[in-house]
Amino acid sequence: MRTMRRRPLIRLLLAPLAAGSVLVPVTPAAAVPEDAGTTVKLPVLVSALDADQACRRGSTSRATAVPWEQQSLQLSRTWAFSSGAGVKVAVVDTGVSAKAPALKGRVSATRGAGDDCVGHGTFVAGLIAAAPAKGVGFAGVAREARVLGVRGTDARGAATPASVASGIRAAVAAGADVISVSAALPSGSAALTAAVDEAAAHDALVVAAAVPDEPTGSAAGATPPAPRAYWPAAQRGVLSVLDVDVKGGRPDGAYTPLAADLAAPGDGVVGIGTAGTGHFIGSGASLAAGFTAGAAALVRSAHPELTAAQTAARLTSTAYPDVVPRLDPYAAVTHVGAASDATAGAPVQRYGEASAVHLPVNPADGPTTRAVLIASVAGGVVLLVAWAAVVLPRGRARRWRTVPGGAPGASGASVPDRAGGS
Repeated sequence: MRTMRRRPLIRLLLAPLAAGSVLVPVTPAAAVPEDAGTTVKLPVLVSALDADQACRRGSTSRATAVPWEQQSLQLSRTWAFSSGAGVKVAVVDTGVSAKAPALKGRVSATRGAGDDCVGHGTFVAGLIAAAPAKGVGFAGVAREARVLGVRGTDARGAATPASVASGIRAAVAAGADVISVSAALPSGSAALTAAVDEAAAHDALVVAAAVPDEPTGSAAGATPPAPRAYWPAAQRGVLSVLDVDVKGGRPDGAYTPLAADLAAPGDGVVGIGTAGTGHFIGSGASLAAGFTAGAAALVRSAHPELTAAQTAARLTSTAYPDVVPRLDPYAAVTHVGAASDATAGAPVQRYGEASAVHLPVNPADGPTTRAVLIASVAGGVVLLVAWAAVVLPRGRARRWRTVPGGAPGASGASVPDRAGGS
């Protein structure tokens, strides 16, 4: 995996992963001591296959420690309050394999989507709902949720507005509560708009990737386009999600949206394969959308009185403040009054294009500049507080007194009280 320069403040896209395998540092975890602190070689997930590529098989390598993204989302704390039980999450992708052990007994599929040649849909489904396994730290966000596999691409992973629209409609017809859409298309269609509107009418929350995953295979290495909108994420009524890495940053030279509602882990994340107990590593906004769909399932399970729109409002209002607010499942599930309109009666539409954070076409003109200014002011405040914490107690110990006006040593400054001595 090549090293790329990173923009320290504005969150842009992640570095591409070369085909093959990468070495993944494993964080030690008390719950899963096996291989703790070692390096695990995991095969790399792809989002599509070339015509001559064979279907992806399961992995034989296991990441036994708790992945960084799982720790970042504070899932171990969140599971004490919700595990996604009773919620159905549709994955509109390459299909979801019912043979994946981590999803055993909780996968249904429409129109042949139980067969996943690419493996991408199964990986996303695992991020959403994989059950914990002995000796493995990885588990899905909503590990008791049910998964509906829906074909939103062709058998090789290529998506069109028509195929995604058909997938969303199939998910709605099957009674999905949350719909995760991995595709980010350069254009929409009337059919795609109608499908999203149908989901809203049936109280299903659509969560979609804000940008495409970086191309793999024969398309790898292509120059990314200028910042632009992608569909269905750019459509009103869709919760748009951008991916970030362990430091909250993204590399130069990758896909950039014009706007996004949330950011979530999506760089070098661990997930399952179509069969076996091994793991893959993947990157992209489609995976961040999967994490967010899992968080939506946690909220809908813990707060069944909320509508889809109110669930989206709760996720965005409790997110960690950043250039693009970062997903915080624990806060979304536990915070009291996170969505003040939750009991107001009629559903609201506070997410989608009307409320998304708009990213600048020229980063120097937008959040980066503001973030530097904010950081500078914050740094000054910290220094001032530190100075006061050290100097003022000493001043009191030396019997300083305050008189009106000016800087130390000038008329009206704080000066030593000389009463009783010179």
